[in-house]
Amino acid sequence: MPDRIYNVLFLCTGNSARSILGEAMLNHIGQGRFHAYSAGSTPKGAIHPMTLETLAKLGIPTDGLRSKAWNEFAVPGAPKMDFIFTVCDNAAGETCPVWPGQPITAHWGIADPAAVDGPAFRQRAAFEDALRYLRNRIGAFVNLPLASIDRMALNSRLESIGAMEGTTARAPDVA
Repeated sequence: MPDRIYNVLFLCTGNSARSILGEAMLNHIGQGRFHAYSAGSTPKGAIHPMTLETLAKLGIPTDGLRSKAWNEFAVPGAPKMDFIFTVCDNAAGETCPVWPGQPITAHWGIADPAAVDGPAFRQRAAFEDALRYLRNRIGAFVNLPLASIDRMALNSRLESIGAMEGTTARAPDVA
């Protein structure tokens, strides 16, 4: 049994695809060391069907997943977050609630698979890509020595994880 369980919140605008994928993936591969949640600034109120299909295809549990607003996690009595990851560029640019406990935050932008138009096979591929990118980031995250790394170094590593393959974040301009 782990010494400590870390609470992690994945944020997006609609909370129907990427943030849900992140929540489910971290709960699946987090080895009991993490409890993941997800939320959106303006939640759709329903999970995109291909989100659930993509998770089920890989045997990742979907029980308890739901689309919800991020203010659920900024009220007294809500779980205290240790980490908050924005997975869409819109949510990263929005004014977030004040999170109790000063969690460590990072932006892990990934293209929105729910925004892909066209035939079902293209949409399905977009969801599979998003989940693969999240799995790679989450795999790197769960292997960090969280108990023995200082906050500044951890912030740097989390930002590096966010810049892994599939990022939507634009590299800073260098003058």
